[in-house]
Amino acid sequence: MKLLVPIALVLVALLHALPLAGVLGASKLSTLYGVDARDPALELLLRHRAVLFGLLAAFLAYAAWQPALRGPGLVAGGVSVASFLLFAMPVGLLTPALVTVVRLDAAALILLLAAGIVHLLPTPSP
Repeated sequence: MKLLVPIALVLVALLHALPLAGVLGASKLSTLYGVDARDPALELLLRHRAVLFGLLAAFLAYAAWQPALRGPGLVAGGVSVASFLLFAMPVGLLTPALVTVVRLDAAALILLLAAGIVHLLPTPSP
């Protein structure tokens, strides 16, 4: 059962690594999010976001193998996906690509919550 925690962290790390492709520029960002990212300021912000997602993905993957970091990893991943879901709720029409992101983040949040519960359960004594 405790194996759920590292598996969840690795899966959410992979999910967070996907936007890293956005560092390649506006056309890749447009493909990822279904938005016109040719505005230089928007491109800058989204490319920087891609780098930060890459860092978070690396931390989540590392935390999967470091038991002392699993709790902080679960919190960091949870805050990331939950904040996006909260920000997306009041937005009217989303692009199909962003609807996919919402669905994936909702699934990730459920997975992280389940892993968090397992993480908090006491370890059985031998």
